[in-house]
Amino acid sequence: MSGVAEHLGAEHLNEANLRKLAGRERFTFFGLTLPYLLMVGALIIIPIGWLFYLSFIGRDGTLSFENYTRMVESKAYIRIFITTFKISFLTTLICALIGYPLAYFMSQLSNRWANICMIGVLIPFWTSLLVRTYAWLVLLQKKGLVNSLAIDLGLIAEPIKFVHNTSGTLIGMVHIMLPFLILPLYANMRAIDKDCLKAASSLGATPTRAFWTVFFPMSIPGLLAGLLIVFVLCLGFYVTPAVLGGGRVIMAAMKISSNIELYFSWGAASALGVVLLVVTMVTLFLASKLISVDQISQRS
Repeated sequence: MSGVAEHLGAEHLNEANLRKLAGRERFTFFGLTLPYLLMVGALIIIPIGWLFYLSFIGRDGTLSFENYTRMVESKAYIRIFITTFKISFLTTLICALIGYPLAYFMSQLSNRWANICMIGVLIPFWTSLLVRTYAWLVLLQKKGLVNSLAIDLGLIAEPIKFVHNTSGTLIGMVHIMLPFLILPLYANMRAIDKDCLKAASSLGATPTRAFWTVFFPMSIPGLLAGLLIVFVLCLGFYVTPAVLGGGRVIMAAMKISSNIELYFSWGAASALGVVLLVVTMVTLFLASKLISVDQISQRS
């Protein structure tokens, strides 16, 4: 009996020591993650909280829904939101139409040639955003290289207005956003097992049928990840619409800037920022219903 009692006592002592050890490990892990939590709070949570607070500050300095009411009632704000979503949607659509065939072509190449093509895709990342935007302005303006060359070749009689309108804005934004779609999509396509296509062919499927029934469905996670990245980035884009739009294509980010720089209205600017943040969160939530967050992060 005494031996059994000693055994039970040793088990209880061992269990207590294990609990103490587990508690120390949890405390150690908490200490290691504390700097990260403080950084997240200082750089993300506090600024977002302050943004929400400022959005409810009216012109007289009191708490009110004035800024949100103005956005609902003002036709100018409604036009800005329509323009923002239209440009974002069209840019995303054009990137998909151009980026998918390009990513598919690259995925079918050998590693050497695929890497060479990837360098061309990555070149925009090595150049300043402002420099690329002004380069398009130089190319597309009335006396730019494109119009001058077309006139010299006799293709057109008068210069075509490419800039300071929606067309110029779309051209510049598609060029800048295209790599953000190609990179996750290409990574997804390269990860697709080619034996699946061979199996489909051995079962009698034509190359076209094998592509649409096997390859395309397996590439959808990468495509959705790229579309999501492009659309969310377009919602808050500023430089390219401001330069190539010439003040005629006004998006939400430009209105935020004007509210601060011209009218010193931090409340109105914060309200617009909150709306963009909410739209982004809703977009991410809807996307999570189609593709998991883990898949998005892996494809990105």
